[in-house]
Amino acid sequence: TQSTWGSRFDRKHLKVTEFCRMVIQQRFSNKSQRNTNNTNTPIVTKPHPNSDNNNTRRRRRMEYNWQILLIALAINFGIQWIGWLFACSLKTERFYDITASVTYVIVAWVTLSQDFAWFKAIQAAMVTVWACRLGFYLLSRILADRSDSRFDGVRDNPPKFFVYWTIQGVWIALTICAVVVVNAQRVVDQGRWLRLPYIAIAAVGWSIWLLGFGIEAIADRQKSVFRSNPDNHGRFISTGLWSLSQHPNYLGEITLWLGLFISSCAHFHTWEYATVISPLFVAFLLIFVSGIPLLDKSAQERWGTDPEYIDYIKHTKKLVPCIW
Repeated sequence: TQSTWGSRFDRKHLKVTEFCRMVIQQRFSNKSQRNTNNTNTPIVTKPHPNSDNNNTRRRRRMEYNWQILLIALAINFGIQWIGWLFACSLKTERFYDITASVTYVIVAWVTLSQDFAWFKAIQAAMVTVWACRLGFYLLSRILADRSDSRFDGVRDNPPKFFVYWTIQGVWIALTICAVVVVNAQRVVDQGRWLRLPYIAIAAVGWSIWLLGFGIEAIADRQKSVFRSNPDNHGRFISTGLWSLSQHPNYLGEITLWLGLFISSCAHFHTWEYATVISPLFVAFLLIFVSGIPLLDKSAQERWGTDPEYIDYIKHTKKLVPCIW
């Protein structure tokens, strides 16, 4: 009986031993096969989570022609300082505003010429239409008035006159910066400029620009017609758009630059949104510095005791109808 149990135990032990040997051999063979395959297969490293973002940023940096921004600044201030030389020699400010309009047009199209796209051309055309209309309107007005009270005590002082022309250069640079930044973008993919989301944003901005341009043009036209009537000499305008706002032309100016910024946002990525300084600067300048404060001061001196004027400023909003 003992021999029988012993033989059975030996057979079972032998089977277990053979099974373990087979498992070990199989594992070693699989390991050697994997090592052989690894020597023939290139190592694929997992990309860094931020690598796509880094590549995207790099492409965006390369999409810009940074020389465009320097060219725009050089043209802008070069024209202003040349204008200052002529203004000093002639002791006149008559072509001050028209020089600004010419600068806007030149900067818009010169920066566009480096890398053309239909979107850029539309933006440049809008700047051109606005600049030409406003420039010729201001030129005709100063030719009729023969002088501009803003420059009393300045036109005969070259250093102070130079400051005025330089400030105009700063004004132009900040106002047109959104358009110039878009013009500085390289047209790597023409199809990107035609995709529906970009067109939708641009359409909203251009509609706002059209609204602002219309308000400014109509307000200026109504004021010109009013002033051309001899019966209105020495009176203030309170009809048309001027019955809804005391300064509708400034409202139109702020609105149209806001529209150009919004349309430019269609092709902005990150830092470009800083060009919101364009409409903000125009609004700040017209509301708090050189626009409304100066006109209100002059109006108070002329009609401050006129009951009709007192009633007008009491019931008419300063800038935005029904708001302020």
